[in-house]
Amino acid sequence: MRTIRLRHSCPVGHQIAEEYIKLAESKQQDYGYNLVDCQLACLPIQSKEGQDYLGAMACGANFAWANRQLLMEGVRQAFKTVFGRKAKARDMPLVYDVCHNIAKIEEYEIDGQLRKVCVHRKGATRAFPAGHPAIPEKYRSVGQPVLIPGDMGRYSFMLVGGPNSMQQSFGSCCHGAGRRMSRTAAKKAVGARELIQQLESKGVTVRVHSKNLLSEEAPQAYKDAQQVVNVVHNAGLASLVARLKPIVVVKG
Repeated sequence: MRTIRLRHSCPVGHQIAEEYIKLAESKQQDYGYNLVDCQLACLPIQSKEGQDYLGAMACGANFAWANRQLLMEGVRQAFKTVFGRKAKARDMPLVYDVCHNIAKIEEYEIDGQLRKVCVHRKGATRAFPAGHPAIPEKYRSVGQPVLIPGDMGRYSFMLVGGPNSMQQSFGSCCHGAGRRMSRTAAKKAVGARELIQQLESKGVTVRVHSKNLLSEEAPQAYKDAQQVVNVVHNAGLASLVARLKPIVVVKG
């Protein structure tokens, strides 16, 4: 049996968005537009404020990447403590690291012309097909790795970018199954103690910083990732490689 460790980190993106939405609202008259909804706040991409935002977004992505590397090293050290062997990077190598909820400047053929566009992947991630030059050489022959995490009690999935992604979804794929319940509704639906018992009955060990936060991530709060992956696979957006069964969940 091979163990796979998935890490998710989004430490500062929401803060960056809030600050720049407020800035964009204050600049709307300067740039000659009137908002009908504050969530539509925008800035010209070539303006100083627009360039500042892109810089802040990149900083947030870099911070999240560094945070995930620290989390990975923490897992290595935990394995060393438990199993009594030296934790080496080659024994627990990084398979892939990818951003979601981020914008990228990319080129696509649109209406017969090659155009440079800004692709905003909200709740989505890149899924470039085999042969795409932006894929690291290690994976270029098979396609970009795509990670679709499930929930704490069901499966997560590893895929690679499919042949139809560039034409149908700007080289993108979902980054999860999505919620069936809001966080508030999930907390009302199941208590933390009951949820821990449910997960342990399935062979899943849970470690959580605060039990008050556990219920909002209950399996029943999410759609079935297997059904979502089937759609993605059949549509040619990404091709299924492996299904991962949870055995340990750690929630900060």
